[in-house]
Amino acid sequence: MSVALLKRLFTVEEYHKMGESGILKEGDNATHRYRDRVELIRGEIVQMSPISPIHAARVKHLNELFGSRLAGRGTVGVQNPVELDDRSEPQPDLSVLRRRPDFYRTGHPQSEDVLLLVEVADTTVQPEQSDRNIKILLYAEDNISEVWLVNVNEQYLEVYREPTAEGY
Repeated sequence: MSVALLKRLFTVEEYHKMGESGILKEGDNATHRYRDRVELIRGEIVQMSPISPIHAARVKHLNELFGSRLAGRGTVGVQNPVELDDRSEPQPDLSVLRRRPDFYRTGHPQSEDVLLLVEVADTTVQPEQSDRNIKILLYAEDNISEVWLVNVNEQYLEVYREPTAEGY
């Protein structure tokens, strides 16, 4: 006899309350909302992979490139939350956002604010826990117009455009 396991899925609001209450410990690191390196994907709290030195270096390099080219015309977020819907708040490695005078102080950017998302992958390229097979599809479902996947190990860039409900 098999028993179906039921998952308790969370909303973005519940996820934030967990952080505020200390269930997901508030971090003192400016780049991460919570000390627990997690993000909300389709209602599930998912542990994020540790950041390797090469991954961190690539993110810093891309941040510098985007920042210098977009000065005053867009906002670059580094490993900051993007609220896609009421059940998903991923933390892409980089986000290029519409410029707002408040720098999103009143709320995390949402799908319509996103011009480009970039995922840098070194450990998350494998099929089971892949940025390509999970987050890229999530971004397409939420109509993110352009996503880049930087494959650090193979040294190439995948560019995704023209989102549909099934992917890019």
